Amino acid sequence: MSSTSIDDLLAFEEEPAPEGPRARGSRVGPALRSLAIAAAVVVVLLVGLRAIGLKVSLPVLVAGVLAVLAVRRVTALLAPPPPPPPAARVTTGEEDGSYNWGSRDALRAAINGWERPLDWSSGNRERFTERILPRLGELADERLRQRHGLTRDSDPIRARALLGDQLWRFLATPSRRPPSPRDVAAIVAELEKI
Repeated sequence: MSSTSIDDLLAFEEEPAPEGPRARGSRVGPALRSLAIAAAVVVVLLVGLRAIGLKVSLPVLVAGVLAVLAVRRVTALLAPPPPPPPAARVTTGEEDGSYNWGSRDALRAAINGWERPLDWSSGNRERFTERILPRLGELADERLRQRHGLTRDSDPIRARALLGDQLWRFLATPSRRPPSPRDVAAIVAELEKI
């Protein structure tokens, strides 16, 4: 049996950036593609406007197209992550004697169940308060129920004593800002001590 803590499941290590000519090429490629798209749109708009008898200054048209493409790029970067695809039944697995690591891995499903909401609400207090805080409260109640036979609602005085003031305040009153990863790690450590 492995002893994996909640901290191990929530740990995140960034991969190092690629080095060398390939890293430089990866920055130039999207820029060239954007410029090619902008040039194509400008040409089509210029031909279309001239065909209907309108004359527009070329610098104004180029600036407008670049502005629209920039806004499109920024909104694409700020969009929330797409929802996970629906789980499809995989026919390989236990039926044929092999183990399919991707289809029924409960640990991966549990990690994904926390990873996506944490990532999605990392910079937004309202999202954190609506999505993550109730889940942490449920975890605290479950730990209290399993280890001490109570919940925060059934015996608030004893639950507060067992949780500690910091964890109790965190769960009872939403903060003004989303907590940092360090704060979440401290809260998880407190939950593990229950």
